[in-house]
Amino acid sequence: MNPSRLLSSIIVKLARTPFPKFIQCFINKTYVKIYDIDMSEFTPEDPCEYKTLNDLFIRHKKYIEFYEDEDIFVSPSDSLVLYEGEIEQNQAYQVKGKKYFLPELLAEDVDLSEGYFVNLYLSPRDYHRYHVPIDLQVVKATYIPGDLMPVKPSYLEKELVYPKNKRIVLKCKDSKDRFFYFVAVGAMIVGRIIMNFDERLQRDYDEIKVFEYEEPINLKKGDELGRFEFGSSILLFFGPEHFKYLNQKDYVEVGDILGEIY
Repeated sequence: MNPSRLLSSIIVKLARTPFPKFIQCFINKTYVKIYDIDMSEFTPEDPCEYKTLNDLFIRHKKYIEFYEDEDIFVSPSDSLVLYEGEIEQNQAYQVKGKKYFLPELLAEDVDLSEGYFVNLYLSPRDYHRYHVPIDLQVVKATYIPGDLMPVKPSYLEKELVYPKNKRIVLKCKDSKDRFFYFVAVGAMIVGRIIMNFDERLQRDYDEIKVFEYEEPINLKKGDELGRFEFGSSILLFFGPEHFKYLNQKDYVEVGDILGEIY
C-alpha cells in the first residue's frame, strides 16, 4: 500500500474508534482547542457529545443561508480560496507556479481553455460537509484512485498534488444547459470522500470507475452534496463565457457568493 494511504488508514481507524467517554471527551476538546473551532455554530455544541473524533469532523452546522437567485453560484463549503483564475491553454494552477492539464485531473478529454477555475481548501478546523452550489444535474461521476498527499498550501507550493491524489469528479449541467466540473480531492488522513446521491460513491475502488446517469441526478442549491472525513479541497471548472467570479474575500463560508453564471 502507498505510504500516504497506509498512514491515512491508520489515523482514520483511530478517528472512528469510540474510546471511553472521559478519554473521548479529552480528545475532542483538545482537537477543538488546537484548531480554535467555534462550536456555537454547530449542533451539538458540546464536543463531549460526539462519540468519535470522526463524528466531530463531520458535525452539522446550525444555520446556513443560500442566495435564491438561480444564477448566483455560491461556495459549497467553508474554505480558503486558495487560487482562482482563467484557464489558459487548457491548464489550471494548483498554486502559483504549479499548473497541470485539465484532462489529466478530470480523466476526460475536455478543453476548457479561456474558462475559469476556483480552488477551495478545507482545513482541519472547517465544516467538512459540502453543499450544492447552484441548481444542477449530475450527468457523470468519475472515481479516480490515487495518492493521499497533503493539500495544505505550504505543501502544494512544493509538490504537484491535485492530479495525483484520490478524487471524485462530477460533470454537472446548470440551468443554462452549460457543463461545469465539481472535483472533490482527497488528502492525507481523508478516510473517504462521500457523495450522498449515489451509494456507489461512498466506497473506495482500486481503479477508475465511471458512473454515467441516463436520468441525470437533479439537485437543488443548498442540498447537502456530501462530505470529507477530514479537511481537503474542492476544485471548480467552467468553460469560456460561462462564469463570472465575484468574490472578494480570502475565506468564504458555505453559501457565500462565489460568482454568477451567464
